[in-house]
Amino acid sequence: MWRGLWTLVARAARGPRRPCARQGSGARAPGSGATIFALSSGQGRCGIAVIRTSGPASGHALRSLTAPRELPRARSASLRLLTDPRSGEPLDRALVLWFPGPHSFTGEDCAEFHVHGGPAVVSGVLQALGRVPGLRPAEAGEFTRRAFAHGKLSLTEVEGLADLIHAETEAQRRQALRQLDGELGQLCSGWAETLTKALAHVEAYIDFGEDDNLEEGILEQGVFAWGSRVGTPGISVPRSPRIPPLGFLSSTADSQVRELEVALDTHLRDARRGQRLRSGAHVVVTGPPNAGKSSLVNLLSRKPVSIVSPEPGTTRDVLETPVDLAGFPALLSDTAGLREGQGPVEQEGVRRARERLEQADLILAVLDASDLASPSSCNFLDTVVTPAIARSPNGNSQRLLLVLNKSDLLPPGGPDLSPELPPHLLLSCLTGAGLDGLLEALRKELAAVCGDPSTGPPLLTRARHQHHLQACLDALGHYRRATDVALAAEALRVARGHLARLHGGGGTEEILDIIFRDFCVGK
Repeated sequence: MWRGLWTLVARAARGPRRPCARQGSGARAPGSGATIFALSSGQGRCGIAVIRTSGPASGHALRSLTAPRELPRARSASLRLLTDPRSGEPLDRALVLWFPGPHSFTGEDCAEFHVHGGPAVVSGVLQALGRVPGLRPAEAGEFTRRAFAHGKLSLTEVEGLADLIHAETEAQRRQALRQLDGELGQLCSGWAETLTKALAHVEAYIDFGEDDNLEEGILEQGVFAWGSRVGTPGISVPRSPRIPPLGFLSSTADSQVRELEVALDTHLRDARRGQRLRSGAHVVVTGPPNAGKSSLVNLLSRKPVSIVSPEPGTTRDVLETPVDLAGFPALLSDTAGLREGQGPVEQEGVRRARERLEQADLILAVLDASDLASPSSCNFLDTVVTPAIARSPNGNSQRLLLVLNKSDLLPPGGPDLSPELPPHLLLSCLTGAGLDGLLEALRKELAAVCGDPSTGPPLLTRARHQHHLQACLDALGHYRRATDVALAAEALRVARGHLARLHGGGGTEEILDIIFRDFCVGK
């Protein structure tokens, strides 16, 4: 009985696992068996350029370009003269490194050539490598794909590496590093282990439910402690106090599954913060005409995005620019001044401005601090600012910062503002006074919108993550509602499979192609 029970645990533990070369990952490295090479550093003139190879002929390629010297000591830089393997012509004096597999980035034999970054030098070395038998140029993302296929990186770590390469802000860099370090994968692995234990309980009951050696109370400790399953007519629950407690059944599996449902639901209700962090939050600058919206957009983006003019209605369309706001990525939108349009073109601009307001993650409401009593300012406060603030206690509502621009036009004795005015920030786009306070306020708001990558659980940065977690949660819902033991076991298998596909692969080639296609050649 013990042997059979542990066989069930082993069987439940099987299934999609972290891919490696021996197990197979369902993801064949493109051109498996070939040796690839590429320039891994940036294009153009530079001090040092890095050219790398990966595959079984890497050692031969290194010897061919540095003949007749032997391979350098593993993972140690060595100064060598590079020569063309056919003509013997010197190409460069460079540092070379040798990384024998499996202790390399890809898990294969790898070599690196750190050459001078002139275009002629790089071109000469690449052409020389192309003449070595068994070598071919790498495709985009092929080095990383081989690392994934050989179990060096999980799928979530691959995505973290891609995000790190494309990171443009501090927040994106921190989030990408956390994902590259495997935090999201470790979290999913822990969840999958919980489901594996629960599945072991269910399969133990299926195979040994009629066995008189099952200990009393095992099922009550397991997944069938809820509802009316224990004692259901036709299901026998043998009782025997003779067998010692089973260590792996000591915890209540059903309560763990319930806790897992809560954890999944919490991650899915993060209001897409991780995806905003990866792609940028939508920040819309709005206000009445001549409040200084375009000046604020130019100030925050540090470039002349919008035309600035004292003439009302200068901006008649939505102008967008990606910016780094206090370390967070954002898509900053300059919109037409909200008023009754004077013509069909301006009316269309106002319509687009209102439409963009509804899509905003954060609204920067701009008013002229020296003209707060004007009808346009009062109307803007009543129709845009006040309703947004009234909805703010609801966690799903849009966030809003009220900015009073042109503070340099206020009286020298200090601003004489109405006490009924909502919380606001004073700013002068002309002098820059108040900009630091605005950036700090933006940092806090964007941390709430995008999530703070420095603290808390790892964020879901891609729609793929949300899809698999939602599918896992749906399967657990079927598990709770199942009236048949076999259906409950199948629901747990489906739930665990989605977690495995999230961080360990097992997906189709099309999905893997989508993930790797954004990598550059040489990575």
